Amino acid sequence: MTGSTVVDGFAPSAETRELRAAVRAFVDERVIPAEPELGAEDALSVGGPMRALQEEAKRAELWALGLPEDIGGGGLSFMDYVYVNEIVGRSEHAMIALGTHSAQDATMLNLYASDAQRERWLRPLVDGEIYPSIGMTEPEVAGSDPTGVQATAELDGDEWVVNAHKWFTTGANVAAFTTVFCVTEPDAPPHARCSMVIVPTDSPGYEVVRVIPVMGGVSGAHCEIRLTDVRVPADSLLGGRGEAFRIAQDRLGPGRIYHCMRWLGQAQRAFDLMCERALEREAFGSPLARKQTVQNWIADSAAEIQAARLMTLHAAAKIDAAMQGESSGDARVEIALIKFFGAKVLHDVIDRAIQVHGALGVSADRPLERMYRHARFARIYDGPDEVHRISAARRILGAYGDGAPGWDFAS
Repeated sequence: MTGSTVVDGFAPSAETRELRAAVRAFVDERVIPAEPELGAEDALSVGGPMRALQEEAKRAELWALGLPEDIGGGGLSFMDYVYVNEIVGRSEHAMIALGTHSAQDATMLNLYASDAQRERWLRPLVDGEIYPSIGMTEPEVAGSDPTGVQATAELDGDEWVVNAHKWFTTGANVAAFTTVFCVTEPDAPPHARCSMVIVPTDSPGYEVVRVIPVMGGVSGAHCEIRLTDVRVPADSLLGGRGEAFRIAQDRLGPGRIYHCMRWLGQAQRAFDLMCERALEREAFGSPLARKQTVQNWIADSAAEIQAARLMTLHAAAKIDAAMQGESSGDARVEIALIKFFGAKVLHDVIDRAIQVHGALGVSADRPLERMYRHARFARIYDGPDEVHRISAARRILGAYGDGAPGWDFAS
């Protein structure tokens, strides 16, 4: 497939382009053909076809590329990993096959875990020997407002006693541990009330109530869990007391960049399928590619993908500059914008691709129907679109209220 020369100011290095090509070959030639046998129920399997793909990725030196070398990763810089994630996104299973599914949890542990926690959880996690899960969302509380979390952990001697009811705890049914977001400082201000506690999933009182059926059957089962008087050692606290919100933001900020780049990979795959179908399918005496409406869909999709891509790379570059100490790096507005805009682009491109495919598009003979259901879910997880819109608008208006002459779109 051909395209224009990179002139967007965010061109990856020659080495990164070469790596992207290797990842693209692995995803297209090894992962995508295996998708029918990698159903959602097998996505986090520690054996079978997924394990075979993981071992193959390790042999090809494509494993856990975005994590530091000293914990077993590939050692890519943040921006290089952002570019690779665009390719990983072409298949929902590629993230697990390439060992990038643990990136957010592994990064969180790498930043905040004690030496003992690193030894027990971090290295096996990066190696793909165990899976993580994080318990934040609760059925009784709006996930968009975690200050209302009801889970608690109380210190009793040298143990934390954890009581919690969580759901959408992804992968809890196969995970070795759950990092539980819970109240430990009930009298503190709202954003200092919660801490993170690492709870092994084989602890007495830890129950996987059910695997929640969800639209799209997103890979990695979403579980409802209940913890009843679960006791863990006092050193199970991740980071300091009352630091859960800060830890969560360090986990979620770069993670949203990764999400948006993977969405672009999905949108680009749908775009490829749409263009190929438009050229091969004839109706009313000519290929669909000759129909003006289809041409409009293709042009609109190309413009939206490119816009979302440049927005995402801009946000990533601001985060990267902060990591390098080159700027203050406040990218909260940019992250909020790409979260809701990228989710809409993903949905709209897949929707057009389905329309071009007609009846074939809504069948399981093409990946589009599954991709479409996943795209709808993207508007909710990691913060619903409405919250990100509110956050972006408040910060922009706040700048004007503080006397700014205008919003600096070039910053």
